[in-house]
Amino acid sequence: MLPLPLQRGGLRAASVAAVAAFAASSPAAAALPYSSKRAAGGAGTVVLQRLNAVRAAHGAPRLRIDRTLARVAGRHSRDMVLHHYFAHDSRSGARFSARIAGSGWMGGRRRWKVGENLAWGTGCSATPSSIVAAWLRSPTHRRILLDPGYRVVGVGVARGTPVAGGRAGLTYTSDFGS
Repeated sequence: MLPLPLQRGGLRAASVAAVAAFAASSPAAAALPYSSKRAAGGAGTVVLQRLNAVRAAHGAPRLRIDRTLARVAGRHSRDMVLHHYFAHDSRSGARFSARIAGSGWMGGRRRWKVGENLAWGTGCSATPSSIVAAWLRSPTHRRILLDPGYRVVGVGVARGTPVAGGRAGLTYTSDFGS
């Protein structure tokens, strides 16, 4: 399944692969640095800082946090953990752009473009730095992350992983908008 970043006004699409930042969990990795609920919330702030540092290094404009996109991203991360799936599409099969549209974010905008990056990790691979580094290694995720057309982002981080079995970790959703 390859969700698409969408754009109003001449539906232009570019494929986005659902590549995750997976990490094998070991007993040493059980002490997850971002394991508390409060720290999961702080991880979103650190992701934004890392995204902006990378974008600045590549000449792309800074991203501003968008509360609506953050709410949509947070709900999706929590849903993936709760229902043990990992996908841009919702459990009902709706595309990520439908989740964003359902929030009212696109309403009243003459032009818009949205994109999404997902990741999850355990142990040291669950840190915001590791997640952003994994996105940068993936050409499709890197393209979204560095796209100068995106000006706002919402980052949602949920405790847990989308894998059945209750492994300690974090699940990330970053929803980008123009």
